[in-house]
Amino acid sequence: MRAESRFSFTLVAFEAEATMYGRERRVLLREYLEQGWSKRALAEKLGISRRTLYHWIATGQLDRDADDEAVRYKARPAVERKIDPYRGIIDARLQAYPLLSAVRLHEEIKSAGYAGSYTQVKEYVRHVRPVALDPVVRFETPPGHQGQVDFAHFRLPWGRRWALLVVLGFSRLLWLRFFRRQDMPSLFAGLEQAFGFFGGVPYELLFDQMKAVIIEDERLNGGRLVENPEFLRLAYHWQFRARACRAYRAKTKGKVERPIRYVRENFFYGRTFLNDEDLNAQASAWLDQVANVRIHATTGERPIERFQREERMALKSSANRPYRSLVLSVPSQPFVRPLPDPQLQVERRPLEVYTRLAGGSV
Repeated sequence: MRAESRFSFTLVAFEAEATMYGRERRVLLREYLEQGWSKRALAEKLGISRRTLYHWIATGQLDRDADDEAVRYKARPAVERKIDPYRGIIDARLQAYPLLSAVRLHEEIKSAGYAGSYTQVKEYVRHVRPVALDPVVRFETPPGHQGQVDFAHFRLPWGRRWALLVVLGFSRLLWLRFFRRQDMPSLFAGLEQAFGFFGGVPYELLFDQMKAVIIEDERLNGGRLVENPEFLRLAYHWQFRARACRAYRAKTKGKVERPIRYVRENFFYGRTFLNDEDLNAQASAWLDQVANVRIHATTGERPIERFQREERMALKSSANRPYRSLVLSVPSQPFVRPLPDPQLQVERRPLEVYTRLAGGSV
């Protein structure tokens, strides 16, 4: 009976020692044995008994197949945090007011007795704040229905220039030109050039919150959209409808937002330009040779082919003449100082000279 108890105790000790030596240590033991180390030298090196080493070998604990067993980790015990008693307050407040900041919530639970750090509040709020799902769904417009317009700035050795991009929503046909300023005269001139490039006018143009188009947008607060009157006169002249993205919703104008990045990476980056004329000349060549003849990733077609096949005839006819603004002032001519009026120089001589010339005597 005693021998049996002693055997059980020894077996438990072996298993406990094997548990202490994890998979990595047993792999190391196996490598040493394969290199020819003696069991006695190996036991002395690792500080274990030879009986333990013999037991591991006899029970197959050093076999390679044993390494295929999945590693099991014990769950880490939960540690109580100072914020735990106040989680209910935070949850209720966020349920009622999802946009409350972590700073505000920290102040509120401090008044309720919370003595922990702001970091705990911030981390907890980040995990439990309700996420307002506002997905952006890609939508396609019929031929000739919509164009999207936007400005983007670029830095050049001689100063900053603004690129105006107009993209037709159906075909993705792109028009591009660089201007000195992002202002209303540049926008008006660019749109009229784009209409000439397309050979017509889309039914509507989608803009962001640029001041040349939108004066005030209170739609998020239940108010109305106030459009620039001068721009509305331009839209009436060219017979298109102006639409504006809601504030902070530029993704709804994705057909022109993505081409801006495309222009930066495929056209502007790594090129050299001499001046504004060369910049726009290279841009025109790039549109004809690259941008509008590539296979578009979304449509799977070349924009120019899709445009000529289905969209060209769907555009409205262009106006007979350019828009003449009664509000925008004509750029002033440089002031030139007038030349002074010429003055007659009278030569003064003695009276005797004049008498002789008259035939008299002095």
